[in-house]
Amino acid sequence: MFIEPNTSGQRRGSIEVICGSMFSGKTEELIRRLKRVKIANQQAAIFKPALDTRYDKQQIVSHDTNAIDSKPVEQSRKILELAGTAEVIGIDEAQFFDAELPEVCEELAKKGIRVIIAGLDMDYLGKPFGQMPNLLAKADFVTKLHAICMQCGHLANYSYRKVVDDAQVLLGAKDSYEPRCRSCYEK
Repeated sequence: MFIEPNTSGQRRGSIEVICGSMFSGKTEELIRRLKRVKIANQQAAIFKPALDTRYDKQQIVSHDTNAIDSKPVEQSRKILELAGTAEVIGIDEAQFFDAELPEVCEELAKKGIRVIIAGLDMDYLGKPFGQMPNLLAKADFVTKLHAICMQCGHLANYSYRKVVDDAQVLLGAKDSYEPRCRSCYEK
């Protein structure tokens, strides 16, 4: 990714979106980027939706059990209150946030803050999920990650739900979902 040099001395904000299916490594990539921010001695504030308690109530945890401390929030506006003097904001599971998240991210970026967001771009029905389409439209940088199809071994970008439940939001891991390619998902 090319980033033009900043000669004004003023911080430039940006919005980076990491998206893909379940088990594609979105949270892992978010944690990797945030650890690099800490190595660079930049101040970071990290958030996740309060409803995501799968692995831990406080931390963001990847399926590979890598973790980083975060603040659970009920509403995206709370991120603005809790951002403090952060130079970088990390947000996981963006698809679970309310409709104000894209505007919150835009406000942060306008203040010169680098915003890094991870989330599912599609739900289990293959439909755009939550605010992710709006975040993708506002993003300066997009990284789409792929998992490996559990049926055939090709690249997967769908989250196949293995359990019967019609709710759009069903928190789960390998017990409830598996990644599938387009062909295997359609079967």
